[in-house]
Amino acid sequence: MQTTPNRRGQMSIFFAVLAALALSACSPTLPRSYVVLVPDADGAVGEVIVSGQKGQQVLKRSGQVAGTDGAAVGLTLGNDQLSAEFGEAKAAQPARPEHFMLYFISGGTRLTTESETLFAEILSRWTSRDQRAVTEVVVIGHTDTVGSAEGNTVLSMQRAQAVVDQLRAAGIKPSALTLESHGEKHPLVPTKDGVPEPRNRRVQVTIR
Repeated sequence: MQTTPNRRGQMSIFFAVLAALALSACSPTLPRSYVVLVPDADGAVGEVIVSGQKGQQVLKRSGQVAGTDGAAVGLTLGNDQLSAEFGEAKAAQPARPEHFMLYFISGGTRLTTESETLFAEILSRWTSRDQRAVTEVVVIGHTDTVGSAEGNTVLSMQRAQAVVDQLRAAGIKPSALTLESHGEKHPLVPTKDGVPEPRNRRVQVTIR
């Protein structure tokens, strides 16, 4: 049996179609130029203020969007949309710098047992990086305040050189290595002169 909608039914359908079209027309769309807040590599989300001719927007949620002119957009992009829009750009970014602390037994250039284990992790992190990118390893030697300042400058250089020698032996090119000596300056733990502090007897290694 075939049924035909009456005039009231036809009007209801007509208004329903108009409502759908109106909702579609009012749905926010991405402007040609916009700013979107994305989380850091560790998942943390900060805050961005976008100001322009059309106002000021404060972005606080992952995926929240504002026009570069400061206009409100009213859209939040999901993870799939973020990947689709910015996946290639994110992949092209250089890797974030990584920092490591190697600690030494007092008075010499011998690593502690824990730091010998960490050294293997440094090599692993180096080899996991895209070797086509420009990458360098910065090695900075430090000491505690035991001994003279002049002697500690020499000792911190010896510690940094010992680490550099191990890195070279493991296959890292000399051109990628930068060596510095800070002696007893810039301690992690400030102390009086002549105080032994294991955390200050260190070499900082940064891969960037």
